[in-house]
Amino acid sequence: MNRVRVGVVGGSGYIGGELVRLLLQHPAVELVQVTSESNQGKFVHHVHPNLRHQTRLKFVSINQVEACDVLFLALPHGMAQKRVADFQQLSERIIDLSSDFRLRDAQLYKTWYHHDHACPELLPAFVYGIPELHRQALTTAKLVTGAGCLATATILGLYPLARAGLLSPERPLVIEAKVGSSAAGNAPSLASHHPERQGAVRSFEPTGHRHTAEILQELSGSEPLTVHFSATSIEMVRGVLTTAHVFLEHPMSDRDLWGVYREAYKNEPFMRIVKERQGVYRYPEPKILSGSNYCDVGFEADPHSNRVVVMCALDNLVKGGAGNGVQALNCMLGLEETLGLSFPGLHPA
Repeated sequence: MNRVRVGVVGGSGYIGGELVRLLLQHPAVELVQVTSESNQGKFVHHVHPNLRHQTRLKFVSINQVEACDVLFLALPHGMAQKRVADFQQLSERIIDLSSDFRLRDAQLYKTWYHHDHACPELLPAFVYGIPELHRQALTTAKLVTGAGCLATATILGLYPLARAGLLSPERPLVIEAKVGSSAAGNAPSLASHHPERQGAVRSFEPTGHRHTAEILQELSGSEPLTVHFSATSIEMVRGVLTTAHVFLEHPMSDRDLWGVYREAYKNEPFMRIVKERQGVYRYPEPKILSGSNYCDVGFEADPHSNRVVVMCALDNLVKGGAGNGVQALNCMLGLEETLGLSFPGLHPA
């Protein structure tokens, strides 16, 4: 079988590096080019040292990209929408891992990103690339968008409840997301400076986080849900843990909730329901998911009220980024969905 020729535009960042790592290990893919303006001419492994002896590819300029079967875009937010027409001339299939095409309504870019969208006419053409929600649409898609890492963890944690009709606009969702430093990218700043970062538990967006828009888009029914979302940066390199407080119309037992989550995720290869009676890993823990495409979901019914606490953990660079994109690629090409994504994570880590 001829391997699929794949290119990566924007391969020097953390998401781009993880994408290159995964594609190099994918048995059905030939990675043919990786771009970086600031590193063009350098070997890929000079920027991503974990890829030593994995590839002899060198970074090329974005203007040197050649035609291929699938083109991944891992550019900084705002860049893909300005050049998407050029990229469409190079590949029939595009997977954009930035935020540029995640929202269906162009007006929402003004609300959440504070700018007009450069090509709003293309927004309806992009499939929101969480396979657990949009697998069927991905099988015929030519244009796919990745999802935000905090949005992915929140959506996958709450999707079974939304699917069962248990979420309502009249009952607010209160969500706290804790995330590691890699989510901010590899550009240094005062916030990432070691004396400022080490030991920190820093609330960086208690209100107004742009991933709220994706949560509303993907989980709301005919009326938008009421979502209160906060984000906190913690001393960890990789990982997301979301904790959602859901107020149901009537109390539910853990056993009933098991049925809801099992029904939604029983056939999902990367979704794991984590709920054990004892041990330090009885709830989802992002640490053991580093490098993997798995997503662990847990829940607990409050015995004193109608509240359910839902916890969801994933690696922000993999299931929250590059791995989710490769999973979408497999769906688009009719390949086994787990191909190239079987790494289970590490313990201890």
